Amino acid sequence: MINVTDKAKERLAELRIEEGHSPAHNVRVAVKGGGCSGLMYDLLFDNTLSESDEVFEDKGVKVIVDKKSMLYLLGTTLDFSDGLNGKGFQFINPNASRTCGCGESFAV
Repeated sequence: MINVTDKAKERLAELRIEEGHSPAHNVRVAVKGGGCSGLMYDLLFDNTLSESDEVFEDKGVKVIVDKKSMLYLLGTTLDFSDGLNGKGFQFINPNASRTCGCGESFAV
């Protein structure tokens, strides 16, 4: 399961409207190879499901994760920060053994 903070929920709702997505577009979180630590997070709106997808809901936000990415994301919290140290979505991942300085890539 992926948890969503209240700040992330609010920002996702704003982005859905700003980008012109319908309520049928859910949030897809995936893990891809790359970044300075080896693996990168990918976050986007998506309205399609495949057989390898799992759907979770937290605080009314439906999150789609493919089974391969699920291995890396179990227990992760999606947060949003707009503070002085940076603005954007942050992944608090208990499975990551190290993360890069920008927080966009990780290793397990």
